[in-house]
Amino acid sequence: MVGYGAEDDHFVAELTYNYGVGEYRLGSDFLGLTLQSSQAVSNARKLGWPLAEAGEGTYVAEVPGGYKFYLVDKEQPATDPVQKVTLGVSDLQRSTRYWSALLGMKVYERNEDKKTVLLGYADHQCKLELQDIGAAVDRGTAFGRIAFSCPREQLPEIEALVKKESWKILTPLVSLDTPGKATVEVVILADPTGTQHSIVTLGKMLKPPSSVLDRFNLSEQMCQVFIGSSKYETSELQ
Repeated sequence: MVGYGAEDDHFVAELTYNYGVGEYRLGSDFLGLTLQSSQAVSNARKLGWPLAEAGEGTYVAEVPGGYKFYLVDKEQPATDPVQKVTLGVSDLQRSTRYWSALLGMKVYERNEDKKTVLLGYADHQCKLELQDIGAAVDRGTAFGRIAFSCPREQLPEIEALVKKESWKILTPLVSLDTPGKATVEVVILADPTGTQHSIVTLGKMLKPPSSVLDRFNLSEQMCQVFIGSSKYETSELQ
């Protein structure tokens, strides 16, 4: 698990290593993470890590496994340097309705030229960017899912509404006990592209972001992305 702070108020990435799996095939679902950190850019240059320009003041670094990290060459914000996660979609309008009208995300920005929509639950949190790739989404075998955290009592309500609207629930509400750790309760959904997403609670009440106002009165936040790694190693770019 890697990130810039605690999961209560920071987005983190979980790298999953599976013994016997020598390679993960990248798909077109997970398109990258965007970080705002001039320190990360400086670290990459010191380490000789290849950087390619991806726009004014933005560089792209390809990390082990082929995942793309977009580094914005600006001072790290006081909150979370992870600015957004970009997912590929085949129907931008349908996917936007799913995330905004159904799951209550606020639309922050629409870019017709880039065919993207930026959504989120709060101004200070990591955002979700949907990008129309103009084709069916290839899920590959590398990307897992994005997790969103919320208080326990909201999970049944989310599950009931998703079921009522006839969207796919891959795993109904279930408790996962792990010895020595907090019990995790989770509902796993599939978005319009078939990509998996978890709504979870870690057995504690999370502090609701003050700017979240949506149809469920949820205090959700994007908290985690799961990606496969064929090598057990961590990056020094942070």
